[in-house]
Amino acid sequence: MSVYMEENEVIKKNMALAQEKIYTVEDLEAFPEDVRAELIDGQLFYMATPSPTHQRLLMFLSASIWNHIRSHKGKCQVFPAPLAVYLNQDNLTYLEPDVIVVCDPDKMNQKGCHGAPDFIAEIISPSSQTRDYLLKLIKYQNAGVKEYWILDTQKQTIHVYDFADKKKGTYGFRDRIKMKTLEGLEIDFSEFPLT
Repeated sequence: MSVYMEENEVIKKNMALAQEKIYTVEDLEAFPEDVRAELIDGQLFYMATPSPTHQRLLMFLSASIWNHIRSHKGKCQVFPAPLAVYLNQDNLTYLEPDVIVVCDPDKMNQKGCHGAPDFIAEIISPSSQTRDYLLKLIKYQNAGVKEYWILDTQKQTIHVYDFADKKKGTYGFRDRIKMKTLEGLEIDFSEFPLT
């Protein structure tokens, strides 16, 4: 009886391992176009449909950055989601951050950004909190992203990570925040209507 139980446990463990599929970028690209998902180290994460508040904030942030770059004749480019970011030099990580700024044109091609953007902003949704606050924070820092903002409309907070200088700041939706990536850009979040 005990031998049977031991064999049964081994079978269960092997079945569990077999069910933990490692996905690749090629697997993700084979999904139908209406399926949005991200890939972090071979683990698949489906993305929820964004809320109207999320989309308004995405446009507010993207437009603020775009207007600054254009008015200063800057070389950097801003891209709102969805745009593919192939963060690592492998086929196990594929992300679609809410807003990215890329200052090296050699990182861009028709498929997206290959390597670390200079700036990334993620707007929190209930289903993405763990990924944005933990997994992506570590991935972005290790990949060489210089600046990472996490915007949480529910808590009305903006966490700013300056990876280059190893600094972190927390702000509210009534604050003006300087963006280190783009010199002279200060975004006044009191201009963003939360409701």
